[in-house]
Amino acid sequence: MKEPIISVSGLRGIIGESLSPELAMRFACAFATDLSAGPIVVTRDGRHTGRMLADAIRSGLCAVGRDVIDADVAATPTTGILVRSAKAAGGIQISASHNPPAYNGIKLFGTDGRVLTAELGERIVSRYRNGELHWVEHDRIGTVASCRNSTSKHLELILANVDVDRIRAQRFKVLLDSNHGAGSILGRQLLEELGCEITLLGGKPDGKFSHTPEPTAENLAGVRERVVVAGAAVGFCQDPDADRLAVIDETGRYIGEEFTLVLCLDHVLRYAKGPVVTNCATSRMSEDIANRHGVDFFRSAVGEANVCTLMQEKQAVFGGEGNGGPIDPRVGYVRDSFVGMALILDAMAATAQEVSKLADALPQYDIHKTKITLDRDRIPAALDAVEKHFSEAQASRLDGLRLDWPDRWLLIRASNTEPIVRIIAEAPNAAGSHQLCEAAAAAIGAA
Repeated sequence: MKEPIISVSGLRGIIGESLSPELAMRFACAFATDLSAGPIVVTRDGRHTGRMLADAIRSGLCAVGRDVIDADVAATPTTGILVRSAKAAGGIQISASHNPPAYNGIKLFGTDGRVLTAELGERIVSRYRNGELHWVEHDRIGTVASCRNSTSKHLELILANVDVDRIRAQRFKVLLDSNHGAGSILGRQLLEELGCEITLLGGKPDGKFSHTPEPTAENLAGVRERVVVAGAAVGFCQDPDADRLAVIDETGRYIGEEFTLVLCLDHVLRYAKGPVVTNCATSRMSEDIANRHGVDFFRSAVGEANVCTLMQEKQAVFGGEGNGGPIDPRVGYVRDSFVGMALILDAMAATAQEVSKLADALPQYDIHKTKITLDRDRIPAALDAVEKHFSEAQASRLDGLRLDWPDRWLLIRASNTEPIVRIIAEAPNAAGSHQLCEAAAAAIGAA
């Protein structure tokens, strides 16, 4: 078979081509080998191949002497809550996030209910590649217990951090597009608890996606129309494992994923002051909002684990990633679409404003993203050439090369899996962001 995409947080591949039940089982067992005592939570995002992989992973974990808590279909942030509430040794979420149906994968959680740090992840990858598995004898085989109620603790934590009565009084009409992923299970419960009138699309978590699963404007064209037809005050769109949320306003306008984090952040900071953390590829809107509220702002390297580590270090009150992933430490150190829905509804209720008005009141920028092919051995010289070309900018090598100006920024990062570099630029308008990307690509080409 071809090699799957393996990273410190897990793996992802195409079923039958780069990912098999045996490979998934061996990777899960490598993860389990040196965990502390306790069961391991296993969940999946609803894809039709998820149960097959879960069966193999459960068998492998039992064969290395680990007990398993099988929670079946659950959202990725719910998995983190389950690990903590069960005092488990770790967790495994079977998901390929926003990838097409042919894909599946594994995401790993530590005993603290957050995705693994790079250090732990590297040890697991090394152990997997070296085939370091240790099967136990018959009298030490692990057991499997079913989790009958996977969502109640997660729901309780979310509701504790919004004004439930204030939201219920509004009787919001909400369209939720779970797109046949894992989000509908808790999504329906949450919106019902908040007194919403719900239009639910893709409510059966069977992986039969109604549209391409990444919640982008292009993929959600049909959903945008449904929001208007339903007369909804807001449309919430999840990716298959429900750790990302895109927003559609009452007019059918795609507000998008970058705004999800900032809408939540602006609301949270009105009631709780403290540091904010995002990654270095996230919109400047978050920094502007932090400055507006007079709190410290920090950037991490790209990756959920990096954001969470810095959030814990800085004792941040909120953080996340611009791909629609708010992280509320009061609930858990995992990107969480349900947190996003609850906080946005709370902001709408608190201000008596439509979500369109809340979004329009935020700082406005344009982000442009592109990529170019580049051999890995040419990357250092390419980054040096771009930094020299933009010598007036403030440079950071935290993650690739980031260049900052007072009203715009540019980020160049190498892919970990392909011979390409990704170029991201944000400016006050589309012309500015496109111009930055084009100039960076030209400097790289001349290097």
